[in-house]
Formats: sequence, C-alpha cells, structure tokens
Amino acid sequence: MKDPLIDPKDIIHVLRKNQSSFFPVVPFNPEKDKLKLVDFTSTNTDLTSEIFDNTELFSEYIMDLLEDAGATYGIGGYGELRTVYSRSKIFDAADIQSEPRRLHLGIDIWGKAGTPVYAPFGGMVHSFAFNDHYGDYGATLILLHQLEGFSFYTLYGHLSLNDIQRATEGQYVNRGQQMAVFGPPEENGHWPPHLHFQVILDMAYREGDYPGVCKYSEREQYLANSPDADIILQMMQYAR
Repeated sequence: MKDPLIDPKDIIHVLRKNQSSFFPVVPFNPEKDKLKLVDFTSTNTDLTSEIFDNTELFSEYIMDLLEDAGATYGIGGYGELRTVYSRSKIFDAADIQSEPRRLHLGIDIWGKAGTPVYAPFGGMVHSFAFNDHYGDYGATLILLHQLEGFSFYTLYGHLSLNDIQRATEGQYVNRGQQMAVFGPPEENGHWPPHLHFQVILDMAYREGDYPGVCKYSEREQYLANSPDADIILQMMQYAR
C-alpha cells in the first residue's frame, strides 16, 4: 500500500474545525442515549469462539450486552486488534506462515437492524457493492467528499441490500440525508446488525470496497490512510 496522497494532519485539522456542523451518522442524543464500549480483543474472555463463530449466538450476545447496559448502541474498535476475525477466511493469510488481518480500521456501531444511517455532510456516491462473503461488509456504500479543498471518502459497511440497489454512482447526497439502514445478517456479511464507519483518504483506485481490517505489521500505513472516524462521529466520549 502506498502512502496517502493527503497529509492526515491536514484533513484532521479541517475536520476538527468543522465538527460543529456535522450531522449525526446515526440517531443519537447524548443526554438520554447510552453507549456501551464493546471490546473484541483477546482480553474479552466472555466472547468465545463458540459465540462469534455462530451469527445467531453472536447477535444474541450483542443484544444482551446492550440490554444489560441499558444502551442504545455498542461502539468501538478503531485500531483494535480483534480475535473475532478468525471467524472468516477472508481475513486469514494464504498459508499458516503468513500474517492474518486482525487490526480494525473503522468504528463499529452495534444496534438493531433497520437503524437509520445519515450523511454527516454533503457528498457524492463514489461507489457501492454487495460484498457477499461470510464475514465481509455485505452491502457497502462509499461517499466522496470535499471540504475546504480536501477530498476524502467515508465508507459505510453492513447496510441493507435495498440501500445499494437504489444508489447511483455520482448521485449527490445532502447533509443529514438518510441514505441507508443497518442491514440484517443475511445482507450484511453475516454479522450482528451494525454499521462499520470508516474515513479513507486515498481509495487506491478501489470501488465498492476498501480494507476495514489490516495486518498488524501494516498498521502505520493503514491507520494513516484511515484516521480515527470518531473525529466525525464524536461519540466515543460518551461510551462506558
């Protein structure tokens, strides 16, 4: 992977300067809605392979976690080295001597299927795809944005299939426009319902897909090209 064309410090500065104008990506009121910090690292011994290898059990685990916490959403995962990716071969290495992909590059928001997803600011539909492999993004939408002369992208993974069937490349999306919902497991790559939200500086000529998980040894390059998406979400400060 080549270095991003944009200096991450520049776009982070621009995003921070404009934070007050961003529309919430999901319905969230910090005065009444609780957020549960979700841990998918090896330190979470409650999340066993028996659970995360079974989509139904995994979904029950997430919903029980939120219910017990009285939380509207579970959230987290940026830069997290996750054990759950062993559930899918798409994250594994070509052979046992090679390194698998385990480091998460976006933020996941876990909730109910059908939860609305909104555009945080204006943009254009760059591309979309149905990445229909077990453990993949499922229905995926990518927007292209321009802000103060900088171009960058936001990726929305694990959506409803209907959302991308209505999309058109080049279509303009307004700030605050509902463009998708959390998809059910059969449409979202066979995961518990959630949104994978990721900022990308350089798409490297990809369309409809971009790695949301990288090898640990490649973390510096990938994290530089996908800065912490909470700079847009502004939700992690409320997670407990």
